[in-house]
Amino acid sequence: MTPSNSWRGLLNAELAPRFALLCLGIWLNAADTLVTVTIMPSVAKEIGGWQYFGWSIAAFLLGSILAGACAGKLSIRFGLRRATALAGVVYAIGCAMGALAPDFLTFVAGRLVQGLGAGAIVSLCYVAITAMFPESLWPRVYGAIAGVWGAATLLGPLCGGLFAQAGHWRWAFWFFVIQAVIFVGAVLVMVPGAPKAPQGGRIPGRQLALLTLGVTLIAAAGVVPGGLAAALCAVLGTLTMAAMLVVNGRSPDRLLPRSASDLATATGLGLAVIFFCEAAAIGFSVYGPTFIQTLHGADPLLSGYVIGGIAAGWTAFSFVVAGLKPKHEGRAIRLGAVVIVAGVSWGAYEMVHGGLVGITLSMVVLGSGFGICWAFLAKRVIGGAPLDEQPLASAAVPTTQLIGGAVGAAAAGALANALGFAHGVEPANGATHGLWLFCAFIPLAVVGLAAAWRLGRD
Repeated sequence: MTPSNSWRGLLNAELAPRFALLCLGIWLNAADTLVTVTIMPSVAKEIGGWQYFGWSIAAFLLGSILAGACAGKLSIRFGLRRATALAGVVYAIGCAMGALAPDFLTFVAGRLVQGLGAGAIVSLCYVAITAMFPESLWPRVYGAIAGVWGAATLLGPLCGGLFAQAGHWRWAFWFFVIQAVIFVGAVLVMVPGAPKAPQGGRIPGRQLALLTLGVTLIAAAGVVPGGLAAALCAVLGTLTMAAMLVVNGRSPDRLLPRSASDLATATGLGLAVIFFCEAAAIGFSVYGPTFIQTLHGADPLLSGYVIGGIAAGWTAFSFVVAGLKPKHEGRAIRLGAVVIVAGVSWGAYEMVHGGLVGITLSMVVLGSGFGICWAFLAKRVIGGAPLDEQPLASAAVPTTQLIGGAVGAAAAGALANALGFAHGVEPANGATHGLWLFCAFIPLAVVGLAAAWRLGRD
């Protein structure tokens, strides 16, 4: 007889379709970033909008944050089946908006809608695991989800690159519309209607509103006329993000743990490392493919795989350090942060003055830094929180990563416009000002390193 907790037990006639559905839902989110960053230069060449380049990723990440915070409540109100199907429909609408976009602002709006759908799908897929699979198989399912993220590292750039090289980037979005429709149909047939999400708590609306306003102000710094207005937007955006932390600490309905802003705690330090390091690294995803194609003559497919080196390094080294003993975890946190700073610094130089081999290696190094320290960062963030806040601290790890990515992407777009890339990246201005674009984020990585060094104390 097949053991109930074996891979064969997961792939039996009853559970295999559910497993495939779950993998498809995770794939819709996992592949998105690598597909999109691969085709973005082609998008901008056709419909313009270089000055809003960073908005495309920031909008998607912001949508994911908003949806992730609300998904559990939607499951309680509408039931798991209807909530998940609704998320799939929203995702499909966002993809269709991107495919039909006549201009870049419409495209960015589609990315926001797409992020709302994708963020809700991922959250509800995790809820669905407990509703659709026996508890003995949960470890297998979680392991398979990690495999889907790894597969997206290989297949995402391939998917986006093939469409971009064929001159049909819009069909990349139609391809995901088709997958979303299949997902919605399968959800309506296979997902149980009864909710499995825990009761209690309201949506942290004030924090989400301040977060949205802060990211928007930082992004707007790149498109408002005049240096004074741009500086004012950047300062107000930063202050708004700080206000979000203050409100979060005082609110009974929190987006992040109460100690998220307290650098005297392991939770606050760990979330600071995650935020600053992710904000420092995201610029390579936003502008890396454009510089690789413009300055180094690579095609969209190759540029996507070069940036995919970040994910590849992350995945590989997360397995390498998985067996570390607890007494070495602090050193891993410090080493990972050091490697991230080295990867950001090396990548900034190679992106402008180096070659494809150097860029690829630097991206792998950057991702390796995250892989070395990530699991131990998460462990200390969660373990440093009070017992009643540990579930919230666990959710805060990916949420803080998304926040860091959204803020970093918005800031990268604003800085790029200030450096003269508002109308595109050309060999001349790329070689002259490109180094400043990527080097400007090294201080953020150094701040992350400082927090990691303190967190790494035994």
